[in-house]
Amino acid sequence: MGSRDRTAEAEKPKLKLLLAAPRGFCAGVERAIRIVELALEKHGRPVYVRHEIVHNRFVVERLEKLGAVFIDELNEAPDGARVIFSAHGVPKSVPAEAERRKLYYFDATCPLVSKVHVEAERHFRAGYEIVLIGHAGHPEVEGTMGQLPDDAITLVETVEDVESFHPRDPARLAYITQTTLSVDDTAEMVAVLRRRFPDIAGPHKEDICYATTNRQEAMKAIAPRADVVFVVGAPNSSNSMRLVEVARRAGAKRATLIQRASDINWSLLDDAKVIGLSAGASAPELLVEQVIEAFRTRFTLDVEETTVTREDVIFNVPRALIS
Repeated sequence: MGSRDRTAEAEKPKLKLLLAAPRGFCAGVERAIRIVELALEKHGRPVYVRHEIVHNRFVVERLEKLGAVFIDELNEAPDGARVIFSAHGVPKSVPAEAERRKLYYFDATCPLVSKVHVEAERHFRAGYEIVLIGHAGHPEVEGTMGQLPDDAITLVETVEDVESFHPRDPARLAYITQTTLSVDDTAEMVAVLRRRFPDIAGPHKEDICYATTNRQEAMKAIAPRADVVFVVGAPNSSNSMRLVEVARRAGAKRATLIQRASDINWSLLDDAKVIGLSAGASAPELLVEQVIEAFRTRFTLDVEETTVTREDVIFNVPRALIS
């Protein structure tokens, strides 16, 4: 570094960056993206993907360049097409329609979402009415509710919903949850369910996925020290939005979602000395790196990574794509 560079660096204000770990891609997201990539490699373009494979425009745009065509419903795919279902899961009517039309399909549903589907089926077969804790309109919730008849599952979104819920038979009741919720919010709602319905059946293992839990714990570790927290993710990504909420509750003075470096509102850093940075489970690390580099252009940056756990989970792709 020359003297001019050292002078320029010295003139930059100092900024401490607390980098949360784990952050970014989880095993379910990596598997879903790999399924699209392998389908394109094996079968060529186009491959049709029902809904965003994961909730991130950067990922979607990259796959579009490779030859993926994203559609809202199967009727947009031509006969004989190869179709992939997104990581969020789909109602049973979707693969049934694919089979009726003789579409060749791959299911990229996260195995942890599939686990919730299996739980719902198990409770239903046992004669239980099911309560689903989740967010209305989210693809995962629509997919889970679509596993069973219309009146089998009741969706609750808030503690107030739980308090006002009246089951057909309190002694025959079970609950399941969306995998990307706030751990603390969900625990509060489950506590109310158990208070009102002591006999309610729950999952053998909590439905909120390991990646959601780990990213929220990492956020809780950095947020109390941060003047501003940035979460890299998409506004339609449940786990990313929950990270913003967790940051605020954990003590960050300000917390905001950005999709990429160009979204940074620099005025938020006018009086900031310490910032936090994380990324939702569908946000690639490249976007995090670009955000860090954007900070470096304006600040003398001191990066401190806070790691609460190491992740080594891997989900296998369908054999048909690697044989």
